[in-house]
Amino acid sequence: MMQDPIGIPACFSAGDDPSTVTRSGQSVFMSVYRTKIADQCRLITITWCKNLLLHGLSVSVEGPNSETQYNCKVELKPWYFWRKQGSKRFIVDDKHIDVFWDLRNAKFSGETEPSSDYYVAVVCGDEVVLLIGDMKKDAYRKTGCRPALIDPILVARREHVFGKKKFLTKVKFHQKGKLHEISIECKNRGSSTANQGMVDPEMEIRIDGHLAIHVKHLQWKFRGNEPVYVNKVRVEVYWDVHDWLFSPGLRHALFIFKPTQQSTSPPLISTSSPPLSSSQSSTPLSSQTGSSRSVEGVTSGGSSEFCLFLYAWKVE
Repeated sequence: MMQDPIGIPACFSAGDDPSTVTRSGQSVFMSVYRTKIADQCRLITITWCKNLLLHGLSVSVEGPNSETQYNCKVELKPWYFWRKQGSKRFIVDDKHIDVFWDLRNAKFSGETEPSSDYYVAVVCGDEVVLLIGDMKKDAYRKTGCRPALIDPILVARREHVFGKKKFLTKVKFHQKGKLHEISIECKNRGSSTANQGMVDPEMEIRIDGHLAIHVKHLQWKFRGNEPVYVNKVRVEVYWDVHDWLFSPGLRHALFIFKPTQQSTSPPLISTSSPPLSSSQSSTPLSSQTGSSRSVEGVTSGGSSEFCLFLYAWKVE
């Protein structure tokens, strides 16, 4: 497992503890990229936050050591029209870093992060080291800079979503890969007549509508992992739903999706074996720690740069 070192921006919450997300009921989508800035390989984190009062963007650049962050924060409140386009400059190792954004016509379609008609660009020297959004020509014209010689690598996504029984997200297991829809649903089924009145929870994980993982007797298998195959790529899926079942109040489950290499060509979506770990032997995912040519982003060495962390907050 890998551990995302970048917390939720302070302007959107009280800290990087996931429990602080619930205080404002906000959805959070974080994308972590690795690229070369100021002559060093660094992480850039793009964070979108949304709640009833705030819709915000934060861009964080890793400083000389991993504990130092340089931040650009934008609040997209309806009356802050002037903040929807602009730029900010800070200095990292004596190098000027500029962040440019244009969200004036961004289409969110009810989601936390925009789907089209926007750009966010990070510039170092005369190079655009990171560019997201579909308005690339506008971004290069505004910055007056050329694309960097080294493409940034998306290494992680970290999402906080809310729901009652069903949780949805969309993800690319590689930047140039296909967008996949992930659905996670927790169900309660009646138990046998010998234990009438008891419920037997189970969980279904679907990818692009196909049933990928079905966990029965979830109260005994609340932690585990199982491989699935998506477009010939083996994806290890880890889950920890202990707090859903045994903790009072609003609590989250953690799901991790990690692409890995495989040697054969299995079906589009398949499950090959029962969970490799169970509730009796596994430890909480939050305490675990975790990069040529590829098949949808998986390297020939057997690993992928990318990992998805999905925090599913269950609302009763």
